[in-house]
Amino acid sequence: MSIRTFAAIFIGSYEVSLKIFELSGKRQLRKIDHIRSRIELGLDSFGMGSIGYERVEELCLILKEFRRIMDGYHVDDYRAYAGSVLRDTSNELFILDQIRLRTQLEVQIISNSEHRLINYQALAFQPEFEDIIREGAAVVDVGGGSIQITLFWKGKAVTTQQIVLGLMRIREKISGIQAKLSHYDAQIQEMIDKELDIFRKLYLKDKEIKYVVMGGNYVWDIMHQHQGPDQRPVMEGEKFQKIMKKLQKKRTEEIARELNFSNEHDPLLLPSVVLYRRLAEAIDAKYVWTPGLTISDGIAYSYALENNILKNTHDFDADILSAAMAMAERYSSFSGHTEAVRELSVTIFDALKRIHGMGGRERLLLQVAAILHDCGRYVSLVNQADWSYQIIMASELIGLNHLERVMVACAVKYVSYPTVPYEELKDQLDQERYMVVAKLAVILRLSNALDRSHRQKFKNVRAALKLKEKQLLVTLETKENIILEKGLMEGYTDSFEQIFSIQPVIREKRILQ
Repeated sequence: MSIRTFAAIFIGSYEVSLKIFELSGKRQLRKIDHIRSRIELGLDSFGMGSIGYERVEELCLILKEFRRIMDGYHVDDYRAYAGSVLRDTSNELFILDQIRLRTQLEVQIISNSEHRLINYQALAFQPEFEDIIREGAAVVDVGGGSIQITLFWKGKAVTTQQIVLGLMRIREKISGIQAKLSHYDAQIQEMIDKELDIFRKLYLKDKEIKYVVMGGNYVWDIMHQHQGPDQRPVMEGEKFQKIMKKLQKKRTEEIARELNFSNEHDPLLLPSVVLYRRLAEAIDAKYVWTPGLTISDGIAYSYALENNILKNTHDFDADILSAAMAMAERYSSFSGHTEAVRELSVTIFDALKRIHGMGGRERLLLQVAAILHDCGRYVSLVNQADWSYQIIMASELIGLNHLERVMVACAVKYVSYPTVPYEELKDQLDQERYMVVAKLAVILRLSNALDRSHRQKFKNVRAALKLKEKQLLVTLETKENIILEKGLMEGYTDSFEQIFSIQPVIREKRILQ
């Protein structure tokens, strides 16, 4: 069995990490080295909006050394990612250019959605994961720039929310007052509490969460110290909170000594303790699980999945659809009509598979768009399409990257409006993705028209592609009058023909009363 050596690099807000893995066969991914180098890029990025040349110089030196280590391991392939610390800077392109020229490493900037999906993929491969999410779990990922909380209920993802208040941002905000206070944990807690209270009221109401899954570098060190190296990384929630309260009362140097940290003056240590404590209290789970995974693990799992080295053990598509349904329900738009449009859209999509050139991922995006196409009615019955677009773009669906979210939002918007020319969307989508949006939108238009009354007049809907006749034959069984639906569908015939060169035709089969 061939073994592939893979390197995962992540540029974070307070450190740059390199992990080397051996990948072989099904479910075999072994870490063979892990190097972490402290560099507080977030002080420049979050504080000034750009990263100074001295830190860029230091970053390039670190990455050059990483390159040397990778060569020593004869790495077959690598992925190098950076998140918000570069994404939010004004000189991002120049930094990437310097890295490429001086280290021969290509660094990709990932969106928040992509970052969280990568983390999630690593977590889903852990043997405990499926049992934990069935019992109700909140997956909390604490980074330097933000916190992400993803809720699972009865084995399915229901929401993922970002709180832009990570460790480096907290440090930057309190930098002006920490010199005046010997212990500033109360100020940190005040900053955190407002955001967590809002999250708890909106998303934790009527939900009993059994597990909180804590991610982040510091929490693993704390758990490892108090549980011991041979024990499972699971602790009762009350015990976890007591440990954090005890640590919170100490000075940074005392905490560092207790945890055997080499840096006794680590400015992120106390904020992390306060943050973990408040997260545990707000979610109030019975158990805390710290699997000790980082985004570097996620990068490796994601690579292994893409290259068919590993096979999915978790149904990520079901999570995406579950989260979309939960979002539609939050905006009071999930109904029989929503489900009817979804079923009709999928039926038409499958019938056209010989000519539309799309695959399973586009089919999934179509379903998400169908589920969310009416969510804007929560805000306005007049400008429903515009508000649906805005709501989708302002939300996150775990499992979809940023471009896929744009595609869903645009497809939903152009259910009600004619699809605009490519030139008006080229700043958001390339031509290939624009074509997918146009195809999804016209399928959704047709499906929406067929249930325009919101009364689900049909059953046993079938669609068949008749290439010789250049028709899409949609057969409907109904016992009701469908003059409205036929008339509305005829209004979309031209746009459908323009895209697919096929004319949609309804065949009505009457059901006796």
